[in-house]
Amino acid sequence: MTPYTHKVQYYETDQMQITSHTNYIRFMEEARSDYLEQIDWPYDQLEKSGVISPVVNVNCNYKRTTTYPDLIEITTRVHKVSRVKLTLAYQMTVSGQLVCQAESSHCFLNQAGKIVDLKKAMPDFYQQLLELQKQEL
Repeated sequence: MTPYTHKVQYYETDQMQITSHTNYIRFMEEARSDYLEQIDWPYDQLEKSGVISPVVNVNCNYKRTTTYPDLIEITTRVHKVSRVKLTLAYQMTVSGQLVCQAESSHCFLNQAGKIVDLKKAMPDFYQQLLELQKQEL
């Protein structure tokens, strides 16, 4: 997979000219969308299939600060997948230096808000996620 790159914008920084910690969660969302596109399952395709995938947990470990106009390279990988939940891991670097390690967990729901068994509802997607998880072990 090709890492996703986010250029820090001036408005994403605080009064100390450091990227606000809240933006990293948005960067993760951008990287997740990019990752799904790279594996040929863009988010809009999931929605057309009747599946949504809301965030249920986020964890960020900040290692270094970033500032405008740093280029944050975000590597995304499948950390863990089950029939109803997906956890992605993110490694964010600037010029090869680690700035943040993070994870986001997502469940799978139908449009009525009921939990979806991904293995039954979208077996090809589920199988691909399992294969991607195995590659990371």
